[in-house]
Amino acid sequence: MIVEEAMTAILRRMGKRYTRFEHLDHAVAPPAPDPDCTYMLYLHVPFCQVLCPFCSFHRVEFREDKATRYFKALRREIELCHQAGYRFGEIYVGGGTPTVIVDELARTLDTATRLNPIRQISVETNPDDLLPPRLQPLLAAGVNRLSVGVQSLENQLLKEMQRYDKYGSSELVQERLNEVNGMFDTLNVDMIFNLPHQQMDSMLRDLEILTEQIRVDQVSCYPLMGSKTTTRAMKKGMGLVTYGRERRFYQAILENIGPGYVPSSAWCFSKSEGAIDEYIIEQDQYLGLGSGAMSYIDGQLYASSFSINRYIRLVESGHCGITRRARFNERDQMRYYFLMTFFGLRVSKSDAEKRWNGRFARGLWREFAAFRAVGAIRDDGDAWRLTERGMYLWVLMMREFFIAVSDFRDLMRLGIRSELDPEDRDQPTAA
Repeated sequence: MIVEEAMTAILRRMGKRYTRFEHLDHAVAPPAPDPDCTYMLYLHVPFCQVLCPFCSFHRVEFREDKATRYFKALRREIELCHQAGYRFGEIYVGGGTPTVIVDELARTLDTATRLNPIRQISVETNPDDLLPPRLQPLLAAGVNRLSVGVQSLENQLLKEMQRYDKYGSSELVQERLNEVNGMFDTLNVDMIFNLPHQQMDSMLRDLEILTEQIRVDQVSCYPLMGSKTTTRAMKKGMGLVTYGRERRFYQAILENIGPGYVPSSAWCFSKSEGAIDEYIIEQDQYLGLGSGAMSYIDGQLYASSFSINRYIRLVESGHCGITRRARFNERDQMRYYFLMTFFGLRVSKSDAEKRWNGRFARGLWREFAAFRAVGAIRDDGDAWRLTERGMYLWVLMMREFFIAVSDFRDLMRLGIRSELDPEDRDQPTAA
């Protein structure tokens, strides 16, 4: 526990440094692409029918007229980036709930695939959209992987998370998962562990249903991650967020994940090779489009406007949505690579040293020494790999990184006073 507590404190300070964005008070072009590079494209769709209290991602309540205009702007931004020289090989669509208007999403994916040599498309959704006729447009648009936010299969917890009435009971969710299982190359189910009132036997029963009865392709088990805002919201309906039980839950997942499932990352377990939710592990450079999307290009982290109104105006004026930027020095870039790449369980020595001109292990000797000392990393000759102890430490680190990002999102949302104002009378410029 002492190691985990000390690491949490250090990581919270690091997370604040990584998300110290400067405001760009003028319209900017997307960062210049490398003509020899094929990038990862992230698309953010912030609309949701239900705003779950535990979710800290950038999302707003669904309004069809605004969402339709937003998808049109998103397609325009894809075209602008193509004109700027970007070429994309993979697409990840997150939210929010990207499937709030399936036909609009399919049209947006068609725009991207028409302009780019796309090999892989992953889309997030919720259980109420798990109906084969509703998913057909996504198959036609080339979607290979569907990721479903289930979070729990216990009805009481679903009610506490305000998901029961909208997305259905555990029994209905299981029925729908069975119905669509096999439609896509990969069906992933997102689950949360360490919910305030979650019991160990409940979580293990969920895993058994998913991996031994339904046998979905992939299960991603996320620790509960609360930003300052969501922690307050969860306390009212779900209970107090604590991290004292987190390691026990995680160890139980490792010991009880169904037969045939192996870790693809520290919290994702798969039956076969395929894409995972944490695209930032496998793609060290990616461009995010849409309101609230993040990009990481050439050692700089970018954020697009969290104001949907402002985002649409920028794109309609021929600009990308970027409004903030954080610059990393070389050491911070190496640490970011260290954190993200190790989360995928291994770091290739040759790849890392080639990227950093032989300075990677030398430049991060303190980090390597510390993690070796606590038994988190082992050297197998060609690569550095996480041990089982290291896997949990990386879950902890990623949890803190995402909490820092979520706190930044909270700050950006505080600057948006007019999202519910159709006249957009007092739209701020800072977000």
